[in-house]
Amino acid sequence: MSLQIETAVSGDTLIVRLSGELDHHTAELVRERVEGELDRNRTPHLIMNFEGLGFMDSSGLGVILGRYKRVTAGGGRMALCSVNDQLLKLFEMSGMLKIIRIFGTESMALSETGVA
Repeated sequence: MSLQIETAVSGDTLIVRLSGELDHHTAELVRERVEGELDRNRTPHLIMNFEGLGFMDSSGLGVILGRYKRVTAGGGRMALCSVNDQLLKLFEMSGMLKIIRIFGTESMALSETGVA
């Protein structure tokens, strides 16, 4: 299965919606696309929506952690949303839940993180 990336801007927040599989084959594409969108839109905050993401491996965790470091280094906030049970378990085992907030929906992530 391939990966689809959709981006949108809401206020000062970049929203990235991923569908498909985020693995070692697609991780670099996601990294480049998100970095490019952050640079182009000059948005300090980032929300990654995983509603359509069916699979992710450690390469995907690396992409997320790298974007988290970039966003927070610039004074922004980052959140994840619409995470399925399989991905939630991966985030839990990796320790990511200790640093990145996860919300049920995109609108909750926007309002609860105060970035909307």
